[in-house]
Amino acid sequence: MRLQTIILFFLVTSVILLATFCGTEKDPEKITTETQSPWRNHADSVTYVGMNVCKQCHSGIHETFIHTGMGQSFDTANSSKSAGKFGKESTIYDKEKDFWYHSGFRGNTMFITEFRLDGRDTIFKREEKVDYIVGSGQHTNSHMYSVNGYFFQMPMTFYAQKGQWDLPPGFENGYNSRFDRIIGLECMSCHNSLPSFVKGSENKFDAVPDGITCERCHGPGSLHVKEKQAGIIVDTSTTIDYSIVNPGKLSPELQFDVCQRCHLQGNAVLKPGKSFLDFRPGMKLSDVMTVFMPKYEGAEDQFIMASHAERLKMSACFLQTEKQRATLPENTLHPYKSALTCVTCHNPHITVKQTGSNTFNATCKSCHGGSAKSKLKNCSDTPEHLATANNNCVSCHMPRSGSIDIPHVTVHDHYIRRPVAKTTSEKPQGRFLGLYAINEKEPSPQIKARAYLQQFEKFDQKLFFLDSAARYLPDGNAQQIRSNLDDLVQLRFLQRNFDVIKNYVRVLGNQLILDSLLVQTSFDNRQAWTAYRIGEAFYSTGDAASAEPFYKKASDLAPFHPDFRNKYALSLASRKANREAREQYQQVINLYPKHVSSLTSLGYLWLLEGDDVKAESYYNQALALDPDDEQALLNLAGLYLYRQNYVLAEKTLDRLLKRNPKHVQATQIKAQLKTLKK
Repeated sequence: MRLQTIILFFLVTSVILLATFCGTEKDPEKITTETQSPWRNHADSVTYVGMNVCKQCHSGIHETFIHTGMGQSFDTANSSKSAGKFGKESTIYDKEKDFWYHSGFRGNTMFITEFRLDGRDTIFKREEKVDYIVGSGQHTNSHMYSVNGYFFQMPMTFYAQKGQWDLPPGFENGYNSRFDRIIGLECMSCHNSLPSFVKGSENKFDAVPDGITCERCHGPGSLHVKEKQAGIIVDTSTTIDYSIVNPGKLSPELQFDVCQRCHLQGNAVLKPGKSFLDFRPGMKLSDVMTVFMPKYEGAEDQFIMASHAERLKMSACFLQTEKQRATLPENTLHPYKSALTCVTCHNPHITVKQTGSNTFNATCKSCHGGSAKSKLKNCSDTPEHLATANNNCVSCHMPRSGSIDIPHVTVHDHYIRRPVAKTTSEKPQGRFLGLYAINEKEPSPQIKARAYLQQFEKFDQKLFFLDSAARYLPDGNAQQIRSNLDDLVQLRFLQRNFDVIKNYVRVLGNQLILDSLLVQTSFDNRQAWTAYRIGEAFYSTGDAASAEPFYKKASDLAPFHPDFRNKYALSLASRKANREAREQYQQVINLYPKHVSSLTSLGYLWLLEGDDVKAESYYNQALALDPDDEQALLNLAGLYLYRQNYVLAEKTLDRLLKRNPKHVQATQIKAQLKTLKK
C-alpha cells in the first residue's frame, strides 16, 4: 500500500475514530519534556481509547488476540464465557467449615449457592449471583461478585485441566473466606485491563474492563490515534513511532518488564507514592515496584503459577545470551532479537493453543540445531534426543509441573535446563536464605523492610520475617520514628506489641501525627492503615478514648473502607455516643450492605434503645450472611434473654458451641441459663 493511500485511509476513518474517544492532547514537544521519556504516550495527558478503537486499523491482530489467554482473561459471567461442567460434578464440600457449594445457571445467569445440611435437612442457604468470570478457561475459571462496586472472590473455582470444581487457592484447610475475599487493585490490574478504582477503598471500583486489551502492552493510545488521524505516518521499517510503545522496539530489559508486570508474580512492593496503575510499557518496572521471592535451600524445583519471567532468567539459555548480547552489534529497531526474551518463543497476539510445539521447538533448534550457524552447543541430533517423541525440546527441558500456589493445574516450568529426576515425595522446605528482589539489583532498606512485612502479612506468618524487617527500621529516637512511622507501626502491629506503638505516639505527640504525618490519601491507603493500627493499639489495651481520633482519621483518609468506619463507630459506642455510632454503622451498611460486623453492632445499639424487633432484624441479616458469626449469635442469645425466652437463647448458644465448643462466654451464659430456668 502506497503512503498516499495509507494517509487517505486514516483521513477517511477519522470521523469514526473521533466518535469513539475524546480528550485533548498536549503539544508533542511538551509531552516529551514533561515525561523525560522517548515514548510520548507516557504523558499523563495521553488517555486510553479501548480495544474497539485499535481494531479499526489493526483488525487482523485483534481477531487473533481475542482468542489468547490475555484476551480471554476477564468477562461478565455467562454460559459462553464459562468453561465449567455443571450438574452433579458442580457440587463440592468444605469439611473444615461444613459448607456445601453448588454452581449452576438459570438461563444465562450464573449463581453459586452455599448451604449446610443436618442430615437431609438444609439448615442454612446463601445464594449469590456470579457477576464476573476470571481466567481464559485454559487453566481455571474463578468467579467474582460485586456489591455497590465492592468486588469479592467467590468460594468455587473450576480447574479446567482436570475438569473439576474445588475451593479456590487459599480457601483450603480451614481458610475458606467464603464470599469475603476482597479483590483489590493489585489483583484486578493483572487479571484485567486497568480499572477505574475508587481511591479511599480497598476493593471498590467504578468500572472494570472486560479483559486484557492492546493498551496493557502498548500503553495509552489517544496520542497515536490523533496523529494518525492528522496524517502523521511513520515508516516503522526504518525508524520508531514514539507516539505509542511497540514492545518489539524496546531493549530486552524493558521488554521483559512489560511481561514481568504480571508474569513475575510474587511479593510486589510499591515504591513510595506509586500504585498498581502507574506502570506503563516502556518504563522500568523497578521505578514502580520491586518484586521479591523467598529463597529456600534445596527448593529450586518449586515455583508459583505466574513466575515465568523469574524461572526463565534462571536458565542457562538466558544467561548465555546475556553474555553474548554484550558482544553483538545492537539492532536499534529490534534490540531484543540479540537476546532471549518472552517473545523469542511467544507471539502475544496468537494463542498458545494455535502456536503448536513445532514453533517452540524451531526456536530451540535455531541455537541447538546442529547446523554450522548454530550459536550454541548442538544437542538435538544426539541419540537420546532423537529417541524422544517428535524430538520435542519443550517436553524434556520445560516439563509440565504443578505450581505450589494453584492446585489441580500444571504449567510448563520456564526454567530451561537438563531434565531433572522427579522425586516421589515433596521435599521438606530447607533453610530460609532470604527475600530476593527479582527485578532490581539493590533495593533500598525501606523497600526491603516492606518486603519482609508484606511477606509475613500476606503469605507466610513466620516470625523471622518480622525480625528481618526490624533490622531495616531503626526507632532509637524521635526522628527515626517519624521517618519510619508507617512501617514501624505495621511491624509492631503484626508483632502484637501495642505498648510500643503507644510509646511512638507519646514520643511524637497526637497532634503532630494526626495533623502532619497522617494526611495523605493514596491508592494503597498506607497512612489510613497506620491510623487504624494505632487506633487498634489503644483500643486493644482498653483505651477507647485514645483510639477514637485515630479510627476517625483512618475513616477520613479512606472513607470507602468499611472496616475503618466500623471501628470508628465502635469507639463512639464505647463512650455511649450511641446516636453518632448508629449513624456511622448505617454509613457502612449504605456503602456495603453485607458487612456482618456493622449489622450486628447496629442491632445491639437498637436493642439498647429498647427496639428489640429492629435489633432482631439486624441480627438475622448478619446470620443470613454468616451463620457462624460468634458475636451475632451471642447478641441474638442476649436478645432472647432480654425477652426471657430461655429456650431460644439456649438453642442459639448451642449453635455457637457446636462450631466452637471452647467459647468461654457462651459456656458461661449457658451455665447461668440453668439457674434462670429453675
